[in-house]
Amino acid sequence: MKRIITYGTFDLLHYGHINLLKRAKEQGDYLVVALSTDEFNWSKKQKKCYFSFEKRKQLLEAIRYVDLVIPENAWEQKVTDISLYQIDTFVMGDDWAGKFDFIEEETDAQVVYLPRTPEISTTQIKKDLEHNKLRNINSISC
Repeated sequence: MKRIITYGTFDLLHYGHINLLKRAKEQGDYLVVALSTDEFNWSKKQKKCYFSFEKRKQLLEAIRYVDLVIPENAWEQKVTDISLYQIDTFVMGDDWAGKFDFIEEETDAQVVYLPRTPEISTTQIKKDLEHNKLRNINSISC
């Protein structure tokens, strides 16, 4: 059985996330998703999620491509996770290209960077929602 792992926050789950998870699963038989905890997102990324870790985990577990969801608590856990879960392939979006090449040197896992879905991102959704909110406020005050 070929095991795959990917990491992410998966906040405001959208079809770009689903595309990434589907393509990650196509790399093997068993997909582990390391989901960034709320504490990790805040302390290491200064990022506050819309949905809590538990809600994001529940969403991921409902996706047919995902076999197991584990917490991501630290940047450094990747090498340990690969050993612990007997991972063959480490997958990330290509916006991270080159950042995890060290994994091939420190483990037996292959690193694969998959193209992102270009027209969608959580960051863009948040910007669009904020823009629409401001536009609606301005139209009310006129």
